[in-house]
Amino acid sequence: MVIKMETEFLDIDGGRLAYDVTGQGPLVVLAHGMGDNRAAFREMAAELVAAGYRVARTDLRGHGESSTGWPSYTRTDVAGDLLALIRHLGGPAVIVGHSFGGGAATIAAAQEPGLVSAIVEISPFTRAQQVSLGGIMSNARYRKGMTLLMGANLLRSVRLWKRYLDHAYPGAKPAGFGEHVAALEADLRRPGRMAVVSRYGLSSPADAGARLGDVRSPALIIVGTLDPDWADPRAEAEGIVAGMPPGIARLHMAEGAGHYAHAQFPAEVTAVILEFLGAGSRG
Repeated sequence: MVIKMETEFLDIDGGRLAYDVTGQGPLVVLAHGMGDNRAAFREMAAELVAAGYRVARTDLRGHGESSTGWPSYTRTDVAGDLLALIRHLGGPAVIVGHSFGGGAATIAAAQEPGLVSAIVEISPFTRAQQVSLGGIMSNARYRKGMTLLMGANLLRSVRLWKRYLDHAYPGAKPAGFGEHVAALEADLRRPGRMAVVSRYGLSSPADAGARLGDVRSPALIIVGTLDPDWADPRAEAEGIVAGMPPGIARLHMAEGAGHYAHAQFPAEVTAVILEFLGAGSRG
């Protein structure tokens, strides 16, 4: 089931954020990754609403229906946006952040533990990254993913970004994948949009990594076993868990998923999140 939601806007210093809200219950804020938009959570949002949550999906600054022209695009910036939205909607909230949004969730939780009751990070870029030369040589999935990802960022190429997305959803594509990518392409071909994606891609996650040890909210890290963004996805995920205080975080490896586990296997990933939140029997 997919729920159609009406777009609302929140004006904050530097621009305007687009978001939508539906459902009743504890607040969950869904934050997508770079080059995507809030529609990536269409299936997961419906599952969470059915489980008894109030769900807000937001377009990150410079994406979707949110404005461009922001002075900067860092994870710290996006964390501030998420906290502003939570205050506006009446927190506290669980933040579910994908990729870039996962790093922002780390910072938000560290900055305002009273506003962030828990975080879920899906394939998060939360630590400083180095290209694995050994992985480039030995791991074809990683080699292709890095080539397409860096090419799309450096050349600001929608064509290469679409090829990356195809690669990052391994195996059979989920329902609605073609329509979602077509909508993303139309959005990213608007003036200035791929320049924003490039700025996201070139933004270091070191600011998020520096706050891992400050997280006090329960955390769930979900990473696909076939995620092409790392030579060893499990090792990256375990590094994030180890960077948080002992006992704060737990890890789930999504078997067969690439970089978009929440969109590729929404029912399975949502079930893992509900179990983590202690709400598997709600609704």
